[in-house]
Amino acid sequence: MNLTKCILISAAVTVSVGAVAENYPYRDDMLWVTVPDHADWLYKTGENAVVDVQLYHYGMPVDSLVVDYAVGDDEMPSDTEGKLLIRNGRATVDMGTMDEPGFRDLRLTAMIDGVKSSHHVKVGFSPELLEPYTRQPDDFLDYWRAAVEKDKEFPLTYTSEPVEEYSTDKMSCSLVKLQLNPEGRAMYGYLFVPKGDGRYPAVLTPPGAGVKTIKDPMRHRYYGEGGVIRLEIEIHGLHPGLTEGQFAAHRKEIGEYMLTGVDDRDTYYMKDVYLGCRRFLDLLTSLPCWDGQNLFTQGGSQGGALAITTAMLDPRVTGCVANHPALSDMSRYVDGKGGGYPHHIRKDPSLATPELLRTYSYYDVVNFARNLKCPVRMTWGFNDNTCPPSTSYIVYNLISSPKESLLTPVNEHWTSEETERGHYRWIMDNLKK
Repeated sequence: MNLTKCILISAAVTVSVGAVAENYPYRDDMLWVTVPDHADWLYKTGENAVVDVQLYHYGMPVDSLVVDYAVGDDEMPSDTEGKLLIRNGRATVDMGTMDEPGFRDLRLTAMIDGVKSSHHVKVGFSPELLEPYTRQPDDFLDYWRAAVEKDKEFPLTYTSEPVEEYSTDKMSCSLVKLQLNPEGRAMYGYLFVPKGDGRYPAVLTPPGAGVKTIKDPMRHRYYGEGGVIRLEIEIHGLHPGLTEGQFAAHRKEIGEYMLTGVDDRDTYYMKDVYLGCRRFLDLLTSLPCWDGQNLFTQGGSQGGALAITTAMLDPRVTGCVANHPALSDMSRYVDGKGGGYPHHIRKDPSLATPELLRTYSYYDVVNFARNLKCPVRMTWGFNDNTCPPSTSYIVYNLISSPKESLLTPVNEHWTSEETERGHYRWIMDNLKK
């Protein structure tokens, strides 16, 4: 059953986690409030979208200010430009419409006391009808089946050491190092296990994009303290205790890893990543304290992509939670439309070689989403320019297993603490007894 929920977060009351008791936006003199004339920011193709624009300086309505505006399709250059006059803090813009499903982006810019201030808002036109550009190769399922079977030939091999810094009276934390192959490729992860003699569900959490430490592993401590095994991982084989200087050196060494080996599906950097995430499930299911039934994947951005790919590659997964998944319909730029992160083709159209496009098709999240069997919860924001709403809709539209969406239109590339806790509640509500 498709239970779509839509939450509009009021700009006047949104407070970032790191800015408790401080104004929104965080320490900014300017406040833009953009309100589409459809409460859910969604329109049918052919309907006009009209946006009420409000602008405040130090909390006071701006008067007699000319604002530059531009409108373009999601992630694409502007095709319409103009100026509007803000009077007593307010103006109205007609964004027009679309005759095909998609999103339009209203981009606003103003100069206040010599300082540039910008804002944008995206609205959707029949996005539930969006379809992918990326097609599934005929041997897609056979290719990944064979890859997983080959991967299983290497025995589960890992080390574990306690991490007192992240342990509490209700959960223990260990740093595990998982060996992926005989050549020494490895990945690290923080394993949180509830204290006690019980048996617990397990959640694998892959990371967002980048070469960096495992970010804020205690943010989700309520999993371990609430009776869920949680494994937060990295994907590059870098010890999370390295200094920022060491990570910077590794970033330079590894480079743009999502392009490494991309001319061949078998040498692509992400192959070990996809298979390594699945191998972490072998670790979780080998734990004596796993309940033997409940196994989930959960992540955002690149982690959202890996949550979906891992769930498809392993039938033991009983549920998947993905925030604004990256690596989704990446080749869509070839069709003259905005595609998914990492946006290589938008940045350099010459990269759209037959070899790259072929490799992409084996790694694109849309082709994993088509084949998901477990229940899925997805969430995304419309104002996201990193993982645009068009591609999140495309992924969601393809899923045929039981699914639920949480739409948060005002969000850019982030999720609130309440949304994250909602994922935990969804997982607990979907446990097999």
